[in-house]
Amino acid sequence: MTDTTVTPFPTGFLWGGATAANQVEGAFDEGGKGLSVQDVMPRGIVAPRTAEPTPDNLKHEAIDFYHRYAEDIALFAEMGFSVYRFSIAWSRIFPNGDETEPNEEGLAFYDRVLDELEKHGIEPLVTISHYETPLHLAETYDGWVSRDLIGFYERYARVLLERYGSRVTYWLTFNEINSLLHAPFMSGGINTPREELGEQALYQAMHHELVASARVTRLAHEIAPQARIGCMVLSMPIYPLTASPDDALAVMASDHANLVYGDVHTRGHYPGYFLRTLREKGIELDITDQDRDDLTNTVDFVSFSYYMSIAETAGEREVGEGNIMGGVENPTLDKSEWGWAIDPVGLRLVLNQFWDRWQKPLFIVENGLGARDELVEVDGVKTVVDDYRISYLNDHLVQVGEAVLDGVEVLGYTAWGCIDIVSASTAQLSKRYGFIYVDRNDDGSGSLARHRKKSFDWYSEVIRTNGASLAR
Repeated sequence: MTDTTVTPFPTGFLWGGATAANQVEGAFDEGGKGLSVQDVMPRGIVAPRTAEPTPDNLKHEAIDFYHRYAEDIALFAEMGFSVYRFSIAWSRIFPNGDETEPNEEGLAFYDRVLDELEKHGIEPLVTISHYETPLHLAETYDGWVSRDLIGFYERYARVLLERYGSRVTYWLTFNEINSLLHAPFMSGGINTPREELGEQALYQAMHHELVASARVTRLAHEIAPQARIGCMVLSMPIYPLTASPDDALAVMASDHANLVYGDVHTRGHYPGYFLRTLREKGIELDITDQDRDDLTNTVDFVSFSYYMSIAETAGEREVGEGNIMGGVENPTLDKSEWGWAIDPVGLRLVLNQFWDRWQKPLFIVENGLGARDELVEVDGVKTVVDDYRISYLNDHLVQVGEAVLDGVEVLGYTAWGCIDIVSASTAQLSKRYGFIYVDRNDDGSGSLARHRKKSFDWYSEVIRTNGASLAR
């Protein structure tokens, strides 16, 4: 029997949920907003705005958070959220990305969102850039391949910090910055076709993003001294497939490729193993003395997403189904419907790894289970009986508690897609993560009505008891 009075989670632990502007807001052509790379994904076209949503333009309306934010935030408050992670759409503030003056209508929208959060006592956690580079910057400058984007991003961030700096404590510079090498268009607005994109350009784009992140970290500390600035990385614990030393070396190499971003954000310089990688690839980055000075502006905390772990081997390999960043299938783990390894213990391992490596407070800002939910009626109320999601989240949160007991400093946890959202990469709604069901289907049908799932009440109790209600 679970003891609902004992919890490893510290007083003040931040419980909540997370979304991204491009997956919830809709209103893609309202309020002076320009197009972003998300408005042409995944089909590479700007689908025409029609009276009815279609699979080609599902993100144009998304779940209509732009008009329903007050209703949705009230539901988050009903669950007991103490924090809500959301992103600001760059092209809502600077429609093309390279203007000199911001769009006031866009700024006013986020004023209203912050007003609503303050009304309910919910702490905002703001991502400055979450996979939504303005399309003009992609088409005109080739995204982050161009050094010009450092200045455009800094101007954009300055506007946000000056406008909201007194209202927002927690900021993230880029979402999953280490995904750039794997998803250059979505993550970095790089418009060059993948097959034509060389490693020199990719690594230079990575450098530009890291410099921009460091500059904005410094800027935030100047404009809003009380603010805490974090980086955000995609975490991926990696296991050797066998006990072979060669497999262990393969794990180390894969780990290095993933951890370099956090190393730079927390240490302020490129590590030796990364410089070796560049030498062996014959890549010479354009790094100025100013860049080196900028990089010394390190973050206050490290945030990350966690969905799965992978295995690695030096031998024959077949990339596991659904593996985001390579690796091979781990035969000891079950998989989700989308082929992602389900590994709660991996979350404890990555928390310990990051804490031991960087000694910075950690924030889990994405974790959750994507599944096909069925809306049913129970006692006359429409709901989803998502015991599978409750089990998944319970087991992962138990491991977060274990990491806290290990001595890891964890600031909080925001479940990904706390309300059903449109997929960033496929523009589908059938892969649902939320505690709140949104009546919208992949073909564009549905009323957009909101319905509480069974997990809604479960998570509310977890928050109310500060994790003491978790089944161990």
